[in-house]
Amino acid sequence: MSQSTSEIEILYVEVHRRMIENGEWDRMLHLLSSKLSESGWTDDLLHRAKENSRTMDPLSLQTILQELLSHAQTSVPLSVKREITILIKQFVKEQFEK
Repeated sequence: MSQSTSEIEILYVEVHRRMIENGEWDRMLHLLSSKLSESGWTDDLLHRAKENSRTMDPLSLQTILQELLSHAQTSVPLSVKREITILIKQFVKEQFEK
């Protein structure tokens, strides 16, 4: 069964709303931040940003952000992705299978 993009967006908004209302969103953000920091991901990204800014002329925040975005998304450790994905799946299951 295929869902339209608007149905998926509606579902996303509902899940996000519920996560915010019960504090799960903040808890997951804190956990994600901790795990990324523990893995060295945060320091790596900061180092890359500094290196990019040192060699950039003229300096452009927009350009630095664009260059880092791709690396940031692809370099999140698989273990962190899996842990957060499991938590989200559990939350959705608990919320919608009542």
